[in-house]
Amino acid sequence: MRTTTLCYVRSGNQILLGIKKRGIGAGNYNGFGGKVEQNETIEQGALREIREEANVTIDQMEKLAELTFIFPHEPKWDQVVHVFVADSHTGNPTETPEMTPEWFEIDKIPYSKMWISDAYWLPPVLAGKFVTATFVWAPDGSILKKEVIVK
Repeated sequence: MRTTTLCYVRSGNQILLGIKKRGIGAGNYNGFGGKVEQNETIEQGALREIREEANVTIDQMEKLAELTFIFPHEPKWDQVVHVFVADSHTGNPTETPEMTPEWFEIDKIPYSKMWISDAYWLPPVLAGKFVTATFVWAPDGSILKKEVIVK
């Protein structure tokens, strides 16, 4: 199972999301992240990915979720996602080959244009709660099974 990251940047009542331009989830809004490389900590991977995908740098972030995604029809996609939230950043978010960043009011997050699981775990994360969740995915992108624990 792969180890991956997601990082969300908040600024006041806004959150930075990006349209994924390629790969798994292309066309959906998401946080910024990806695979953790060899000899890299999970935190280092998250910081590198947001720098590569949105051209921003973060100094401090808080881990607020650990999500397990299981794809029985495509086991190579199985992953544990470590989710971080940062409340400050440097740099102006700009488009990259991976993502097109865009700011949204937190109460106007476009959940209908995101992974359907995001509506279950992202609101408590943005409220500062820690979430542990497992989602089992069907080939059509629907959820076969879910377990979400909010602490």
